[in-house]
Amino acid sequence: MQFDLNEDQQALAQSLSRLLDDHYGFEQRRAIAHSPAGWSEAAWGQLAALGVTALGIPEAFGGLGGSAGDRLPVMQAFGRALLLEPYLASSVLAATAVLSAGSEAQKDRLLPALADGSLRMAWAHDEAQARHAPLWVETRARRDGDRWRLDGAKSLVLHAGAANSFVVSARVSGQPADEDGLALFLVDASDAKLRPFRLIDDTPSGELLLDGTVAEPLGDASHHARAAAAIRATVAAGTAAVCADMVGTMEAAFALTTAYVNTRKQFGRLIGEYQALRHRVAEMAVALEMARSMAMAAAVAVDAPTSDSAATDLPRAKLAIGRHARALCQQAIQSHGGIGMTEEYAVGHCLRRIHVLDQLFGDVDAQAARLVHLTRL
Repeated sequence: MQFDLNEDQQALAQSLSRLLDDHYGFEQRRAIAHSPAGWSEAAWGQLAALGVTALGIPEAFGGLGGSAGDRLPVMQAFGRALLLEPYLASSVLAATAVLSAGSEAQKDRLLPALADGSLRMAWAHDEAQARHAPLWVETRARRDGDRWRLDGAKSLVLHAGAANSFVVSARVSGQPADEDGLALFLVDASDAKLRPFRLIDDTPSGELLLDGTVAEPLGDASHHARAAAAIRATVAAGTAAVCADMVGTMEAAFALTTAYVNTRKQFGRLIGEYQALRHRVAEMAVALEMARSMAMAAAVAVDAPTSDSAATDLPRAKLAIGRHARALCQQAIQSHGGIGMTEEYAVGHCLRRIHVLDQLFGDVDAQAARLVHLTRL
């Protein structure tokens, strides 16, 4: 697939790459990862000043507009830098949910603040028993006078500790796997109970515990079809973003490997001169090009959701990139030898990030099962 960036995309990608190169090197990232918050407010402010947080939000709400294709080079740059800031959680997932399900008043209130980075939101949808089922929701919503209250738990909430508020999926009626009976709600962080933790790639996350928690419906709580469509749109946007992030992480691992094999000597020769390693690097290059094409296909599927192939292109892209990314990063570590397994060297962190990204929105096995189901319809 041929995909050329337009002038605006190129300018943003170049500015973002310069910013990350200057202020987000690997040692700086390690310092951020070891900080109590696990992310940097200063780095977040720089991203907002560059306009990255406004991408994908319509101009009518203070954003820059743009599509999943416009977000593609941004997410690749974040993958190369192994970024720890809450861009996926807030600017992709929460923003998509608000755009898809929110009332006009809620959009007017939330989207401008999301665009300028002053508001950070998190997407609280995954549950322990879901097993990657996109619409599995056990959390219950109930009326309490003129208020709504939520009961349940959300097991994997990216950047829960950084969020000012949460978009929470809950069930007004029906059974956990039913498509009907779903609704989305806003929960203020001051009312939320969190159990924070870090993922294996140092990404801050947490479990959201809901016990009669007061919530505001996002849009109309009785419009269950719209809520289900919003959940699907949010998961699709997140899947495409994660695909691009994985490609960027692969690019980082590949660059580290080629630099290493072209400078490391053994028995008086560069190890990159050995045929076995040259073949390995060539296989990594092919895997990277395949993944780049599939990330583009994922973005196109999100931007044209009604096309004939969109339903299968997204899981196919996530499946292919997950397999190629894991293989490439494993080969990268193998090419480095022992140093590749150390905490102080970046290539091992690339594999950790791939493990996390592969699990988000369904791992390779879940995507394969979805493809089987879709092809039988």
